[in-house]
Amino acid sequence: MQIQQTILTLNTRGRGTQEISRQVAEAVREHGLGTGLVHAFCHHTSASLIITENADPTVRSDLEGYMARTVPDGDPSYDHDMEGPDDMPAHIRSVLTGSGVTVPITGGRPALGTWQGIYLWEHRSGGHVRKVTLTLLGQ
Repeated sequence: MQIQQTILTLNTRGRGTQEISRQVAEAVREHGLGTGLVHAFCHHTSASLIITENADPTVRSDLEGYMARTVPDGDPSYDHDMEGPDDMPAHIRSVLTGSGVTVPITGGRPALGTWQGIYLWEHRSGGHVRKVTLTLLGQ
């Protein structure tokens, strides 16, 4: 059994999703794992990781629209707004979607479904540098 870690540094362009499936697959390949698990963890409280549809981008834009309606920027009921009107909504969105995902490794590849992709979801309106740790366990 091997345990390896890789840190991804990702530049976001502001609110929206960025697919990282390729980088995850490269890490699995580089570490030579045939069977196991890969866990991705986002080190931020205003961005998250999701697994969702990767064929039709309107799925991700619909998700963004849902969050905008459900957790609006500038809601006067939020006390926390130290970094602007998108600050607290970004934290709520991150809590709702989660900071990590785990995917099985089968045949030397992440065993994602046909239409699945792994995405970093930036919840702030401006771009940021985000860190994601990949922990790979297997043989």
